Amino acid sequence: MLYAVVGPLLLGHATTMYEGAFTVDSTVKVIVRGAITNMTGAPTAYRLMMAAGDDAVAPIGQQLRVASSVGEPLNPEVVRWAERVVRCPLHDHYGQTEIAMLVNNYHGLHHQVKLGSAGVALPGFELAVLDDSLQPVPPGVPGILAVHRERSPLFTFEGYWHAETPSFRGEWYLTGDTMQQDEDGHFFFVGRNDDIITSAGYRIGPFDVESVMMEHPAIAEVAVIGKPDPERTEIVKAFAVLRQGFEPCGELVDELQQQVRKRLSLHAYPREIEFLAELPKTPSGKVQRFLLRQRA
Repeated sequence: MLYAVVGPLLLGHATTMYEGAFTVDSTVKVIVRGAITNMTGAPTAYRLMMAAGDDAVAPIGQQLRVASSVGEPLNPEVVRWAERVVRCPLHDHYGQTEIAMLVNNYHGLHHQVKLGSAGVALPGFELAVLDDSLQPVPPGVPGILAVHRERSPLFTFEGYWHAETPSFRGEWYLTGDTMQQDEDGHFFFVGRNDDIITSAGYRIGPFDVESVMMEHPAIAEVAVIGKPDPERTEIVKAFAVLRQGFEPCGELVDELQQQVRKRLSLHAYPREIEFLAELPKTPSGKVQRFLLRQRA
């Protein structure tokens, strides 16, 4: 409500919301009919638009001024698609229900935008990536994204109603999300703490594996989880939805595994790949990984 309704109204802009089930066709029609120039959606929506083919979204080519993604990490391949086909910048952002937006790739402010990054800290917040002892980690090292409660004047979250708030640790609010920050101050999402995969002593972020797999022309959507394994603690398992015209086969599985091996690392490739007609999602479009873990 804060960024979809209150913010635009304060600036004199209307917001269009569509209550029906998501389809690429209905999305394109609403954008064209409403002369919409600023679109916000979950990464799932953009991935499905990309999978539908260039012709399906051609009517909105150059109509959108900007597009934003929220709710889950945005794969770099989708950003490249938006620039090529929709012909507008698609930027990722990060926030939480408790504290609204924290990290942004701004459309209206000039700064470097890096593929795969959620952006830089929102002015008014002091953020840090911490280890388990609440000490800042060096650039490029994963840790917990935290907000300094005293040095973030826009921080107003005081806890949950009639419940303890375990996310408060001294002067820090811990978001529960693993990120890493580069030397330029850009934040890169690694995964929810519960989603990080531990395999043979390695910590593997599912988002990295998903982004590499998304670059294969056969993949429309993919979600990666850790499957319990007696020898490795967990193995990387991928659930993939194929684009129209592709069929599951052993050769495709091998291609995907080799792609991750070469682009990412030997220990991060998916040892199992299962093909589904669709991924389980919440009404807002977030992938329900706990259902995939139960299935595995």
